Amino acid sequence: MVRLLRFTVLLSMRFTSFIKPNIIRLPKVALLLSLPAFCSMPASAIDAEGNFVVVIDPGHGGKDPGAVNGRNLEKTINLNVALKMGSLIENNCKNVKVIYTRKTDVFVELERRGEIANKAGADLFISIHTNSAKKKSAKGAETFLLGVEENRTSANLSVAMEENKAILYESDYETRYEGYDPNSSESLIIFEFMQNEYQKESLKFADMVQKQLISHARRPDRGVHQAGFLVLWKAAMPSILVELGFISNTEECRYMTSQKGVDELGSSLYRAFVKYLEEYCKQMSKSVNLSALTNESGSVAGGNKPVFKVQFMISSQPLQSNDNRTKDLPDVDYYKENNQYKYVCGKTSDYESILKLQTEVRKRYKDAFIVAFLDDKKIGVKEALDLIADK
Repeated sequence: MVRLLRFTVLLSMRFTSFIKPNIIRLPKVALLLSLPAFCSMPASAIDAEGNFVVVIDPGHGGKDPGAVNGRNLEKTINLNVALKMGSLIENNCKNVKVIYTRKTDVFVELERRGEIANKAGADLFISIHTNSAKKKSAKGAETFLLGVEENRTSANLSVAMEENKAILYESDYETRYEGYDPNSSESLIIFEFMQNEYQKESLKFADMVQKQLISHARRPDRGVHQAGFLVLWKAAMPSILVELGFISNTEECRYMTSQKGVDELGSSLYRAFVKYLEEYCKQMSKSVNLSALTNESGSVAGGNKPVFKVQFMISSQPLQSNDNRTKDLPDVDYYKENNQYKYVCGKTSDYESILKLQTEVRKRYKDAFIVAFLDDKKIGVKEALDLIADK
């Protein structure tokens, strides 16, 4: 117990030395002064070229395969989805710099992954992983941020311990991680002291990722949690770890190793990133020059441009993520109005595109109709068309 307490204090003290100060590294003083005082985002994220920097971390790699199911390896799934997410950002988001902790099948130490993000001056870090369980029926996606939940569960502890075992592939892990024992759940007590300054933003991004995995990739929802992941330990910026699904589940393994699965999962993470970046832009002001965001189709995503959706259902209770009534519908979401859950699908600023989607949806829901939103607030369709015409 004395040894564990000493280890806890040492590691807690050591962690604080990796929290970088909120310093804005911008090329122009005028740009720095134009940032709003109320901004709660880490302003250090803007690099010398004025870019927003995101670090994508495909878990495991090289001699560390991660979870395994026959010939299917976690490290390969993680890399494929990471490259898909990154390519969508690179092709569609201006003024965003994507950095990978690895782009090939190589081994990267857990500590090194966070150091890569810190050195790059990143302001967002996402570590991509694939889950596994002895119970073959276990399925679904879940997203984590660093910490320990008040109502901690053995399942959450187990996920963190399995991912942290990657340090066993490092020859000097006992020295590098101050005696952390990846086989002992007691070692995870250190993370109770690590509620860092970026927790609020980490939770925000985790919620966005989880929502997109449910609505876009239609993954069963296992929720957002906190757990003690070493890969997030030294990342001095909003950071999360996502478990895409269970490689131990035959159906999910088949999905995650298919091109369809890689595309949908990568797209889900990309969509969550765009939503996060949209909020960042609003908080950091337009002077940061991150306004030219686009989606996969090349149309403008977010900003002050209205978007159209197709409303197809009203329910008094929220639907389950795997409800058959929403199967095969794109971008399923809902808004709450008059204590009712109103379900919509699709999202575009192109009226012709939404008309085509409405035609398709009406094959299943004959009363489906078009609704419009501006900055997540419902407006009239005519008003939306007028606003688009004026731009």
